[in-house]
Amino acid sequence: MAYDRYIAICKPLHYGIIMNRRACIQMAACAWAAGAMNSALHAGTTFSLPFCHSNTINQFFCEVPQLLKLSCSDTYRRELAAIVLNIFLALGCFVFIVVSYVQIFTAVWRIPSEQGRQKVFSTCIPHLIVVSLFLSTAVIAHLKPVSDSPSPLDLLAAVLYCVVPPLMNPVIYSMRNKEIQAALKQLLHRLIRSTNNMSIFLS
Repeated sequence: MAYDRYIAICKPLHYGIIMNRRACIQMAACAWAAGAMNSALHAGTTFSLPFCHSNTINQFFCEVPQLLKLSCSDTYRRELAAIVLNIFLALGCFVFIVVSYVQIFTAVWRIPSEQGRQKVFSTCIPHLIVVSLFLSTAVIAHLKPVSDSPSPLDLLAAVLYCVVPPLMNPVIYSMRNKEIQAALKQLLHRLIRSTNNMSIFLS
């Protein structure tokens, strides 16, 4: 998406040529291949381990750190390999997004019209918010030390990572819609009015 925004803003006359059907299929295939490779590595290394402890994990899905706690063998090398691959993939994506947006914002500051700048920012900011939300929750979930005893924080971190970004995605992207903005303003006015009425009633 960052590359799409970059082409649309920095090379608008060449957008149709660069972002053609073939380019979109290649980018989607690369993303799916990287995700499949990452998942296969995690699943293969985790399920080849011998398990000798309880078959109950403190999670609502088969999260790798929780599964590794059930293993009887030394998991240090496997964990290290998985972490290195994840860092490599995450840093590659992060650097690509940062470079794209640096070029986008450099091009935006050259736009003489204030209205043009606002239009570009309103297009880019939702994507940046979604990416930041996803990255911050993923960092919280995966860099937090796994506790030996069951902890509600493990569940909360997993919910933040798995549920919050997809849930907020449509909300953040639809904030550009004027009808939704008007509906939200009406809702806020009603909430404020009902809060004021409640405080008057209680006093």
